[in-house]
Amino acid sequence: MVIVKRGFRWLLYTKDRKRVLGKFRAKKDALKRERQIIFFKYAKGRK
Repeated sequence: MVIVKRGFRWLLYTKDRKRVLGKFRAKKDALKRERQIIFFKYAKGRK
């Protein structure tokens, strides 16, 4: 995933930058969401 600053917002994009996964006010929030997405991506098989 890629985090880019556009104006006053931080955007979280997919690796190929085709989809926006979220818009955030702070870079810290974008990083937090990126970690959440990665966690749930690999947590599917767990129970």
